[in-house]
Amino acid sequence: MSVDGEAVDPGWEVDPDDEWGVAVIATVGRQLKLRREAVGMRAAEFGEAVGYGEDLVYKIEGGKRIPRQEYLDRADEVLGAGGLITATWEDVKKVRYPKKVRELAKLEAQAVEIGVYECNIIAGLLQTPEHARAVISAAQPPYSPDDVERMVTARLARQSVFERDPAPSIHFVLEEAALRRPIGGTMVWRRQLERLLEVGRLHNVMLQVMPLNSEVHSGLDGRIEVLKFPDGTAVGRSDGAFSGRPTTDPKQLRILELRYGTIRAQALSPGESLSLIEQLLGET
Repeated sequence: MSVDGEAVDPGWEVDPDDEWGVAVIATVGRQLKLRREAVGMRAAEFGEAVGYGEDLVYKIEGGKRIPRQEYLDRADEVLGAGGLITATWEDVKKVRYPKKVRELAKLEAQAVEIGVYECNIIAGLLQTPEHARAVISAAQPPYSPDDVERMVTARLARQSVFERDPAPSIHFVLEEAALRRPIGGTMVWRRQLERLLEVGRLHNVMLQVMPLNSEVHSGLDGRIEVLKFPDGTAVGRSDGAFSGRPTTDPKQLRILELRYGTIRAQALSPGESLSLIEQLLGET
């Protein structure tokens, strides 16, 4: 696939601080190079065969770029690897997202209870692809188009938490102001509101809205997330406490749980919240 004759980038930059990711991508790149040389293909020739530029081939083989699945599949076919190159996707997909996102996704995948209060935006676990892209693209200084797509893909991958069996207990508190802001335009906004209704009606999800007319609000210090695990341990983070760093300290967790519990008590009930979202959807 190309734009104006130039091959579209088949992967993402490797984070140099991600030691595991660097090692995995370097190993896969080395395997690709050895197989290409074993069949006597030059990088330019191989790039033409798979539909990508020579410079991108060198980046992937040099461990500087994270290949996407379609690149590996095409390389396997061109090099006659019998599925061995395609199989490396199992390792690549584990490191394709930034390290911080992987760590968060791993915790969310293990938690039996997830609680999130989001103050300025709709929580990432609830965002549609279009809404996520609009939110991330609005950052200043702007991310590159490549980084935007990587971050969107990573954010959506975390949403597999809704498909877990047994299902975790998940509760959200969102701000009414964030629900009224038409990020991405009317159609993107409508689809986002529809998505909130879909998720809010799941049997294991409780979604609440903090109304604009609330006279008391205990969440003005920023977002809060608390995750609880099967062994009774927990981890929490808040923008307004403990320098925003994740904490497992029981005393600090009690403070976060107190704040989060108070916010939930101050918000609309789940039924009232869904009714408000339906009302907003009807007004678009």
